Amino acid sequence: MNPADDELTGAKPCADAPETQETRRRPTPARRRRWTLLAVSAAQLLVVLDGTIVNIALPSAQSALGMSDASRQWAITAYALAFGGLLLIGGRVSSVLGHRRTFLIGLIGFAAASALGGAAVNPGMLFGARALQGVFAAVLAPAGLSLLTITFTEPGERGRAFGVFAAVGAAGSAVGLVAGGLLTEYAGWRWCLYVNVPVALLAVLGATFVPRDRPVRGEGRLDVAGALLSAAGFAAIVYAFNEAEPLGWSAPKVFVLLAVGVLLLVAFAAVEFRAPRPLLPLRVLVHRARAGAFVSITLLFVAMFGFYLFMSYYTQTVLGYSPVEAGLTLIINALAALVGATLVAGRLHARVGPAALIVPGLLAAAAGMFLLTRLTSQSTDVFGLYLVPALILTGLGLGCVLPPTASLATAGLPPHDIGAAAAAYNASQQLGAALGTALLNTIAAGAGASYLASTADATRTAASVHGYTTALTVAFVILLAAAGVSAALLRAVRP
Repeated sequence: MNPADDELTGAKPCADAPETQETRRRPTPARRRRWTLLAVSAAQLLVVLDGTIVNIALPSAQSALGMSDASRQWAITAYALAFGGLLLIGGRVSSVLGHRRTFLIGLIGFAAASALGGAAVNPGMLFGARALQGVFAAVLAPAGLSLLTITFTEPGERGRAFGVFAAVGAAGSAVGLVAGGLLTEYAGWRWCLYVNVPVALLAVLGATFVPRDRPVRGEGRLDVAGALLSAAGFAAIVYAFNEAEPLGWSAPKVFVLLAVGVLLLVAFAAVEFRAPRPLLPLRVLVHRARAGAFVSITLLFVAMFGFYLFMSYYTQTVLGYSPVEAGLTLIINALAALVGATLVAGRLHARVGPAALIVPGLLAAAAGMFLLTRLTSQSTDVFGLYLVPALILTGLGLGCVLPPTASLATAGLPPHDIGAAAAAYNASQQLGAALGTALLNTIAAGAGASYLASTADATRTAASVHGYTTALTVAFVILLAAAGVSAALLRAVRP
C-alpha cells in the first residue's frame, strides 16, 4: 500500500517502517506556528488578490498609458500565463531550495515586481511587471502551502490552520474587486499594484520567525524536458481559455491553442512516467484521495469564477450598481466563506472524513447557483430573495471545500513530493478559474444572443438575464457532477 494511503485512510503504518525526515521532525513551537500561518495567509492574499484587483483599475490604466483595446487584456493575461505555466517548476524549486527560503524569495520578488508595475510609464513595462508578478507567485504559492503542511501536523490545529488559509484565499477575489474599486477611485490605479509592497514586506517580517526547513537533497538535475513541456502546455491552455471569451470556442486560434496545449501535456505525462526525477511524480495524481481533491477544487473554481462574473455583470448592467458597490456586494460571499472555512471546516477537520465536508460544500454552492437560475428580468426584491441567499450558500460551500482539499492534496507525502503536490493543487485552481470565466461567459453571451434573435418582444435586459441564468444552470450541473465524483473518490477516507 502507498504510504499516503495509510495516513489518508487511517491505517497505522508498520511498526518497523523506516524512519523518515517527516517522522523525525519535532513539533514546531506554538509561537512559530502562529507566525507561519500569518505569513502564509498574507502571501495567499497577495496571490489571489492580484488575480482580480487590476481588473477594476484596467480602464484607468489603459487611459493613462495609452493602451490599445486589443492589447489591454495582457495586463491580466500576462499574470495568469506566468503563474499557471510555471507552478510545477515553482513546486520543484521550493523542494530543492527549501520551502522557507523559496517563500522569502517569492515575497521579495513579488513586492519588487508590484512596485515596478505601479511605476510603469508604458504598456510594455506594465505587462512585463505583471508577468514578473506571475513568476514569483508561481514559487510563492506552492512554497506557502508546503510550509503550512510541514508546520501543522496535529489534526485539530491542522484543520484550523487550513481553515484560516482557505478563508483568506476564498475572500481574496472579493477583496480584490472591492480594493481595486476603492483604490482606483480615491488613490489612483497605480496603488492597485503599490498596495502589494507593504503587505509583502509585512509577510517577509513574519516569515523571519518561520522555522527553517531542510532542502530536499539528492534530487539530481532539473527535469528540463518536463519543465519546458509543462510550462508551455499550461500556458497554451490558459491562453486558449482567455482567448475563448472574446473570440468564441469555435475560433481557429482557440482550437489550435487547446490542441497544442493538450498535446504538450500528454507529452509531459509521457516524459514524467520515464523520468528518474520527475517534475510532477505521477503517484501524486493517481492517488485516489488526492485525485478527489484535485477534481473537487477544479470543478468548484470553474463554477465559482463563472458565478463571480455573473455577479459583476448582473449587478452593474441590470441593477445599475457602481463597480465599488458591485464589489461590496461580494463581501457577503467572502464573510460566508470565512464562516464555512473557520467555524465549520476548520473545527470539523479532525472529527469527520473529508467527504463529509467537501460533498455538502459542493451541494451548498450548487443550491446557491440554482437559486439564481430562477431570476427573470421582472423579478422583484432581487437582493433579498435571490442575491443574498445565493451569496451566503456559495460562500459557505466554498469555505467548506477549500480547507479539506488543500489538506488532502499534500497529506501523507514524503518531503520531496510536497512541493509538487502543492504546485499541482494551485495549478488546478488556476485552470478551473480560467476555464470557468471563459466557458460560462461564452455560454451566457450565446444564450443571450439566441434569446434576443428568437423572441419578438425581447429587451436587451431580458436577453442578458436569460444568458446569465443559462450559464448558471451549467454551473449548477458542474457542481452536482463534482459532488458525485468526490463522493465516489473520497467515501473511504477517514478524518
